Amino acid sequence: MSSSNNAYVLGVGLTKFIKPRQLRTYPELGFEAGTKALLDAHITYDDVQTGVACYCYGDTTSGQRVFYQFGMTNIPIYNTNNACATGSTGLQLARTMVRGGIVDVVMVIGFETMKPGSIKSVWDDRPSPMGLGTKMMEDTRGRHDSPRNAQFFANAGREYMEKYGAEARDFAEIGRISHEHSSRNPYAQFNQVYSLEDIEKSQMIHYPLTKLQCSPTSDGAGAAIIVSQRFLDSRPELKSHAILMAGQSLMTDSPALYSRGAMDLVGFDMTKRAAKAALAEAGVSPRDIRVCEVHDCFSANELIILEGLGFCDQGQAHKMVRSGDITYGGKVVVNPSGGLISKGHPLGATGLAQCAELTWQLRGWPNNGRLVKDIDVALQHNLGLGGAVVITVYKRADGRKNTAIRQSDAEIAELSGLGYNPAVEARGVTRAEADKVRSKTARCDYALGETAEKLQARL
Repeated sequence: MSSSNNAYVLGVGLTKFIKPRQLRTYPELGFEAGTKALLDAHITYDDVQTGVACYCYGDTTSGQRVFYQFGMTNIPIYNTNNACATGSTGLQLARTMVRGGIVDVVMVIGFETMKPGSIKSVWDDRPSPMGLGTKMMEDTRGRHDSPRNAQFFANAGREYMEKYGAEARDFAEIGRISHEHSSRNPYAQFNQVYSLEDIEKSQMIHYPLTKLQCSPTSDGAGAAIIVSQRFLDSRPELKSHAILMAGQSLMTDSPALYSRGAMDLVGFDMTKRAAKAALAEAGVSPRDIRVCEVHDCFSANELIILEGLGFCDQGQAHKMVRSGDITYGGKVVVNPSGGLISKGHPLGATGLAQCAELTWQLRGWPNNGRLVKDIDVALQHNLGLGGAVVITVYKRADGRKNTAIRQSDAEIAELSGLGYNPAVEARGVTRAEADKVRSKTARCDYALGETAEKLQARL
């Protein structure tokens, strides 16, 4: 497609990710994230032509419950569920519609309120989509009482150890780095820094994974506004604000899924194929990527993803970890947000949170020590067992490096539409901010319910 079919991230918004304790409802979370994204994009809900809701745990039209709070403008609203890749699936759907010329502005909101403890299915009266994979895992690696998802990824890590000589400490080091990175992310569920020994000595979940190497269940929401080239051209003052979705690929499994290999059972093969396609579309190579957000639901997955994304040769990922090449000062900063391990993992919101972090990075906004400097391209990897993977490559729309333009906090505060720098502060939203972006022609206060009062009470 020509450049006239480009799609851009124009606005992003996040809530803080929190422990799942039923402290906040999904309509409230989704409304906060969406309000921030609309403010960041400098548009109102009347500009939105399609809505995409992303969630895994919720009833059929939960998306309408969230979107109606902004206005009842008759637009199409899609409800998506693609396992842990749900948020990025929403982004892919939005990009596809924009690039196809169907609409100019799509609003994507991902949200989740979860149960404490390990992820469990709520559908016990029908065949599980993971049933065949679980049977193969148990046939090849035995049956255990530990959480099923932890077994899948721990087994993948063990296979990597068996093939290439990685050690349990390599996975623990990934956990240490993730928690260290999240100490500078105000949206992260956890901000505590741990030593390598702390990581290793935490509760064993399924060898070699300890508790501090596993993503927690979380409540939270994220949102993004995706716009067309035509829409951006009509607002040239926002060009430096916009982030180009330069390459993207959503793929599912090949027959390699059932090769009896533990790594392919968690999507290693589809990650390799999707990464190759997305990088090719964007016209970049893995060597060009110096910052990425990857799906580290468990530290073992991050390690094998390093190879799947092409950041190293076969069997060399653990050497990247040992050499310090996945953090600041190394080859590529992996998960500056802290990743799923420490930032948290509200399933439907995860892909939107990754998008927000990389958007802020490319704008140069995380000026609290989290910024990866002198970059103009970034990569996002979001994976769901069952399965789906979405790889997205982002570039600055103006082609400049993120630190080429010096921005003061005051300038960022104005550009964000929020009056502060959202990359380094996690605030709530006010009634006045919500009123600014809600529909002027079709708002319905009844549809807002108690959300406005709840948000005001939290300020």
